[in-house]
Amino acid sequence: MIDRYFLLRASLCVLSSCAAVPERVTAIAPARSALPAEQPAAQSDHDRLFALFQASDEAALRRDPIAAIERGDMRYADRLGDRITDAYFAEEKKSAESDLAALAAIDRTRLSPTDAIAYDVFRFTTEDNLRGLQDNLLRLTRVRPMNHFFGLQTSYPTFASGEGAAPFKTTLDYENNLKRHADYVRFLDRAIVRWREGMADGVVDTKLTVRNMIEQLDGQIEQTAANSNFTGPVRRFPDSFTPAERARLTEAYRSSYDADLRPALIRVRNFLRSEYLPAAREDVGLSSMKGGPELYRYLIHSNTTLDLSPDEIHQLGLSEVARIRGEMDKVRREVGFKGDLAAFFEYLRSDPKFQPKSRAALTQGYYDIGKKVDALLPTYFAVMPKTRLEIRPYEPFREKFEAGGSYESGTPDGSRPGVFYFNAYDLPSRTTPGMTTLYLHEGSPGHHFQISLAQENEALPNFMRFGGNTAFAEGWALYAETLGYDMGLFKDPYQRFGTLSDEMLRAMRLVVDTGLHSKGWTRDQAIAYMLANSNMGRTDATAEVERYIAIPGQALAYKLGALTIQRLRTKAQQELGAKFDIRAFHDQVLNTGALPLVVLEQKIDRWISATKAS
Repeated sequence: MIDRYFLLRASLCVLSSCAAVPERVTAIAPARSALPAEQPAAQSDHDRLFALFQASDEAALRRDPIAAIERGDMRYADRLGDRITDAYFAEEKKSAESDLAALAAIDRTRLSPTDAIAYDVFRFTTEDNLRGLQDNLLRLTRVRPMNHFFGLQTSYPTFASGEGAAPFKTTLDYENNLKRHADYVRFLDRAIVRWREGMADGVVDTKLTVRNMIEQLDGQIEQTAANSNFTGPVRRFPDSFTPAERARLTEAYRSSYDADLRPALIRVRNFLRSEYLPAAREDVGLSSMKGGPELYRYLIHSNTTLDLSPDEIHQLGLSEVARIRGEMDKVRREVGFKGDLAAFFEYLRSDPKFQPKSRAALTQGYYDIGKKVDALLPTYFAVMPKTRLEIRPYEPFREKFEAGGSYESGTPDGSRPGVFYFNAYDLPSRTTPGMTTLYLHEGSPGHHFQISLAQENEALPNFMRFGGNTAFAEGWALYAETLGYDMGLFKDPYQRFGTLSDEMLRAMRLVVDTGLHSKGWTRDQAIAYMLANSNMGRTDATAEVERYIAIPGQALAYKLGALTIQRLRTKAQQELGAKFDIRAFHDQVLNTGALPLVVLEQKIDRWISATKAS
């Protein structure tokens, strides 16, 4: 799972097209603040196209300052961004329409193959964004501005804590953060207004999600100015700050928390508890929400870049679950376990030898895995990220509501590392056989490679360096797990079972997500299905199911993306024979950013043909 900001942007900027893609985008136009209404006749189609990309990206950064900060661009760092007002949505829609009109004025047939793919990716991204901004879908999303998985209340405390993406190197950094705090307070009050609009229109969230938000907010409200994440920066000043600067900023941060932030959090908590919770819906799936089935179909396409129905995905999931169960049973027999597969699940789930002995031991275990994997990576990758990767546990204030692990991207210039987060909450529910697989997925060569290599490739236009689609990003990370077989990391049958367990998780998601949102499954039914088909602990299974309830469709992308990449590798191996080079294959998959699955397939076909002819 990638960090929430990336996922949010990916869900709004999903890619798809049907053009062939060459090996690498070649150039980027000089930066400019706006696209001229009429291009000079002498300007090439390439220059017009890349001027549009640059202008659109610049406008998007102004609308989303957090995205700019995450890139290391501090021009808009004194604001948080206006995410839920009518003016914001109107500007987003107007920009999308303007970009599409400018794109249509460019003759695609005169573009190079490289530019043509960029053209098509940009077109689909913008068209998909525009579709989500139409009234039929926007009325369903803007009135649910936060939930326990996607909400500023989950991500902003870390972002602003001094340990997140926002830098705290100068007094200006500290002052900008205070200004963002003021924007955050305004956002929280506007969220209440949006929720009330939804209540009036009959479009409300689930009681489960609301209760989780209330619990999250309770945890933050319990903090004082002395230990709050929001005041974290004043507990770790740079050495260069003078005593006067430290005293002034400490007082400003504590005052901001006591007078503004904490009261705003209390207002939201009280509203959710007293007004919104009674109006929220009991059923957890989108099929029970007004307009939900239409929204779910949109989310499937946006997250997977494929035109599949809920029923098609559900049946594929059932088939994959059955196949993986067969592989798991082979491991059960190999280790000589006498009980059935359900008993083997419980054995792996509950036997103390499969549980981390302490938080420190779990942390050291991931450090050891990282060192082992790092030594093997050059055999499989010709290009390595320049961005460092750090390994950290989730902070205690949010670990209960997080999945087993996630990745937060670094900056292209390497000033901020990528971070692999793992979950140390409720240690008895964690099992060690899945540790290697989790690291391969969230760290290297999973999300860290895919995101960092794209960001570091300055030959790509920014929307391809920093944008993406969930099917490619999560499909690659799931594929990266399977490289453990090539690397010899799964020779031990229990480690092999660990990777089968993670593959099973992604297969079950196809069944459970569609079950919840199109077949009327309950939360408990979904949890029971996951426990019956895996060795997951109840804590993890519960967190997973509640995640699917909060962000429908996103979990479908993993398995569908991975199956595509695995099929393309097999095809390349079969057709190229001795000419197949795993390092070259991986470079082809990764060197043009996160592509729609159809475009990726066409690119690999081109590479296979060119390699055959060489």
